[in-house]
Amino acid sequence: MHGPALAGWLLMVLCGATGAYCLLRTRSGTEEERRTARAEGLMGFGMAAMAVPPAVFTLPGWTWAVYAVLFGGAALRVLVAARHRAHHLHHLVGSLAMVYMAVAMAPGAGRGASGGHMDHGVAGSSASAGGIPLLTGVLLAYYALYVLRSAGRLVPVTAVAGPGGAAGPGRGSRPELALACRLTMGIGMFAMLLTL
Repeated sequence: MHGPALAGWLLMVLCGATGAYCLLRTRSGTEEERRTARAEGLMGFGMAAMAVPPAVFTLPGWTWAVYAVLFGGAALRVLVAARHRAHHLHHLVGSLAMVYMAVAMAPGAGRGASGGHMDHGVAGSSASAGGIPLLTGVLLAYYALYVLRSAGRLVPVTAVAGPGGAAGPGRGSRPELALACRLTMGIGMFAMLLTL
């Protein structure tokens, strides 16, 4: 495995592992936390499938329509949830970005008859070969800022003792792992958009 294929494998494994961890998170927490974990698991597995190197397995042309419908439905569901909590807007952007990538990667969408997978940095490929350059740029900027913000939130901060001498929330819920998952998917989405 060299360059582009290795990048595809790494992205596939990273997104698949993130999706699996998100599914593990659905076993505990509040209903809202479980719903969020399910949405993030779907996103992780969807990104993993998109990242499979084309030399290994070429997805059928109809797969991209299924992706667009699946993530379009997820976007509609998140849109309803976003009316109540602004936190869901990121999931809305992610679902719409997946629809955009599925449409851009479909056969005949600027990539010729082969269509399909991410290019994984193949030399000579145009960054905008399968998408709208302005929209791709906006999504890249969004995910770059999201990744930087999320990474900043993972930096350890000295615990400050509360009124009763307690030092903040317990580590049993492991919210930093959920944030690390979101950071990982943000990096993966940025990488996938770069190769579009």
